[in-house]
Amino acid sequence: MSYKQEYSKSVEDPQGFWQEKASAISWFKEPQTILSQDDNDIHRWFADGELNTAYLALDYHVENGRGEQAALIYDSPVTGNKKTYTYNELLDEVSRTAGMLVDLGVGKGDRVVVYMPMIPQAAIAMLACARLGAIHSVVFGGFAPSELAMRIDDAEPKVILSASCGIEVNRVINYKPMLDEAISIATHKPSASVVWQREQSPGLLNDGFDHDWASLLATAKPVGCTPVNAADPLYVLYTSGTTGKPKGVVRDNGGHAVAMHYSMKAIYNMDAGDVFWAASDVGWVVGHSYIVYAPLIRGCTTIFYEGKPVFTPDAGAFWRVAAEYKVKAIFAAPTAFRAIKKEDPEGELIKAYDLSALETIFMAGERLDPPTYEWTVEKTGKPVVDHWWQTETGWAIAGNMVGIERLPVKPGSSTVPVPGFNVQILNESGEPAAVNEQGFVALKLPMPPGCLPTVWGDINRFRSGYLDQFPGYYVSGDGGYLDEDGYLFIMGRVDDVINVAGHRLSTGEMEEVVAAHSAVAECAVIGINDDLKGQQPLGLILLKNGVDMDHDQLEQELVQMVRDAIGPLACFKRALVVSRLPKTRSGKILRRSLRQIAAGQEYGIPSTIDDPASLPEIEGLMAEAGLISAAAS
Repeated sequence: MSYKQEYSKSVEDPQGFWQEKASAISWFKEPQTILSQDDNDIHRWFADGELNTAYLALDYHVENGRGEQAALIYDSPVTGNKKTYTYNELLDEVSRTAGMLVDLGVGKGDRVVVYMPMIPQAAIAMLACARLGAIHSVVFGGFAPSELAMRIDDAEPKVILSASCGIEVNRVINYKPMLDEAISIATHKPSASVVWQREQSPGLLNDGFDHDWASLLATAKPVGCTPVNAADPLYVLYTSGTTGKPKGVVRDNGGHAVAMHYSMKAIYNMDAGDVFWAASDVGWVVGHSYIVYAPLIRGCTTIFYEGKPVFTPDAGAFWRVAAEYKVKAIFAAPTAFRAIKKEDPEGELIKAYDLSALETIFMAGERLDPPTYEWTVEKTGKPVVDHWWQTETGWAIAGNMVGIERLPVKPGSSTVPVPGFNVQILNESGEPAAVNEQGFVALKLPMPPGCLPTVWGDINRFRSGYLDQFPGYYVSGDGGYLDEDGYLFIMGRVDDVINVAGHRLSTGEMEEVVAAHSAVAECAVIGINDDLKGQQPLGLILLKNGVDMDHDQLEQELVQMVRDAIGPLACFKRALVVSRLPKTRSGKILRRSLRQIAAGQEYGIPSTIDDPASLPEIEGLMAEAGLISAAAS
């Protein structure tokens, strides 16, 4: 079946389409009602079906003869450790860890917070919760105590599972003191915490509350799978909210399992036995969907990587892992490849590794700029697929469906809408935009299985944040356009659009032009206040290693490039060279904080930031250049 046939069927007969896809997984009770609406008038998939996600990820494969296949490979260049779990071994670990949780009073519907680094016990914890029908909420290991406390108060967990520390390139981050502080300031008090002690820095356990993970596991008995309703929550994952309070994205069991199984083949072209590597973290949605759940539900081998794309030990790290484990597909954020490109601009380290098993490189998490796309294709000789999705959807909204039909690539585009996602571009009045006209990227309801049905404990916030702006649509918060071939171009968050003398201009479009300069490793374009035009764009430029170029000359060349590509109306006149760009630990540039600095607003140092000193440094450079008046922080 061609992509067009598959997509047409999904939007013309969504119930028939998803009933067929649901039949590909093993249910305890097959759903008879494919699409319905709940008490809040929200669409729900397979509401009368029963299943268990951990069963699909583990028991099913063992029962069908895959027990001795590798399920999870742990590779930790920061500690020098490697370990492979077969499906049999992972099932044993998960079923006994579930027994450990039962002994602590955890049951169906209870919440468990998981605050851990990229070690196998994080995946084991998630699957153990799923086995019991408990709801896990993974919080990125190392999040500040105040951030963790907010999530504890919102999720109200019975138990917290943690590790004593996380390990970065050149430092150990002690989690246990941060966990203790978070619990002390949280209003909700869990009944227990369980700590996986790491030899690099064991934590001090508090009598009567903290438990040693290994000791509890040694006496725990394995437990079976608890049947859950398809609409029951599998997990709650918190994402940033505009109010400052994080939003708990809810993922259900049934729709999620169907979407994960379908996407692994349709999007990533992965079959049982193939090796898949999502180079992310379990603290993010990519880690949930494509490190833990989707590969295992599909019967693949998944890689748990505790390292970085560079400095562990060098910019060949990704290629080493891909070659060593015969990875068929890599999935990582564009920023990872920009980091590799910066350290190894000629791709010399790639030549040292046999990448013959690698078929496709997938990128998502932020906009893939054409220079990064072109460099990766040129240096690796592998096809690169840009795809776009959100924490809220849990899987790709648009991409190149290489498991169905590999379409021609258009750099800068995430290709076409994924079957099930009825993508529309709306203007400010909620009317369909013309071809190539930028507007709000929206999804016509119902969204496909796997997408959030609510925000944890706050249906009104779900409605106001996503559904109320344009009734009948989910509003993504991103701007973009569809071209004459139906290809989707995401141009950045709607608030990344700047208004220059009445012209609405995409900073993403300018970044694309600036990033094409041979001296530029990475860039961010933001709007700064201008008395005459309202706003003007400012480029923040990170140079490639080894480049020594006069900054005034670079600025002149960039100004001319933007003028040539977009026109004088862009009013791109300033570019500052910076030594680093502020990013989250997952690699996203903190554009909102940069905009606050540019607007002279007070800003905080987000707990998600990888390099806290980067924001004040840029603030100082902007003040020195006369772009802002005084320190705002």
